[in-house]
Amino acid sequence: MRVLVAGATGYLGGYVAREFKARGCFVRVLTRDRGRLGDLAGLVDEVFEGEITKPETLTGVCDGADYVFSSVGITRQKDGLSFWDVDYHGNRHLLDEAQRAGVRKFVYVSVMNGPKLRHMAIVDAHEQFVEDLAASGLDYAVVRPTGYFSDMRDFFEMAGHGRVYLFGDGMHSMNPIHGADLAKVCADAVAGDQTEVPAGGPDVLTYRDIARLALEARGMAIKIISVPEWVARLLPKIVKVFHKRSGQTLEFLTTMLVSDTIAPTHGTHTLRAHFQALADQAQAKP
Repeated sequence: MRVLVAGATGYLGGYVAREFKARGCFVRVLTRDRGRLGDLAGLVDEVFEGEITKPETLTGVCDGADYVFSSVGITRQKDGLSFWDVDYHGNRHLLDEAQRAGVRKFVYVSVMNGPKLRHMAIVDAHEQFVEDLAASGLDYAVVRPTGYFSDMRDFFEMAGHGRVYLFGDGMHSMNPIHGADLAKVCADAVAGDQTEVPAGGPDVLTYRDIARLALEARGMAIKIISVPEWVARLLPKIVKVFHKRSGQTLEFLTTMLVSDTIAPTHGTHTLRAHFQALADQAQAKP
């Protein structure tokens, strides 16, 4: 089985490439810079250098591939591109190549509860691509994670200063998922028959639980400060005045913090162990 992995330099994509290799697949990765792959470059079978926002650089990227996986999307890059440039148009360029090459299936990572959150630009770009994918004629699956363990690092960083700030009472819940566990879900989606695949980690936690785990891993006293929810609604609007994309990202993050985001549980990695591993790494640094 030949698989193209787009987004391999991101948090999830690297795990997905490794998971497909572990299953005996031929893995080609798409990257704009081979140097950013690190040791992954030596583990995969083929590296295709191209810029997903520049379709002329993608010619042939899907040739010979049975399946395409994409977790391409803007996270915290500072390259001046918009969510529509990358999350929609970039993936649309990849879909065009996949259609031309006649791939068997396209697996895409979007957002949990995405159709209900399209009033936000970051989600709307994802969901417009999902619409295009569904209309493409290709077999497809859309994986919808609740949130990555990498997103939880903000709690860990706050905890390092002795306190964690939460919007509202912090009693909304989620079950974030580790990249390795989510990679298995994504690889399984290739052979599965579901077009929508919601996925969360093994532990359902309130945001106060997450804050407490971060503080405990840091060896700090439990100090959690609640910020009124109206601040969560106002702050993104203020930030948008100065930096549109940052404000849009903040709008998404604050919305998640005052919502429940729970999906079927997968995997074995716990957030407690993840935070402890981060703490051990921090203590090991000179």
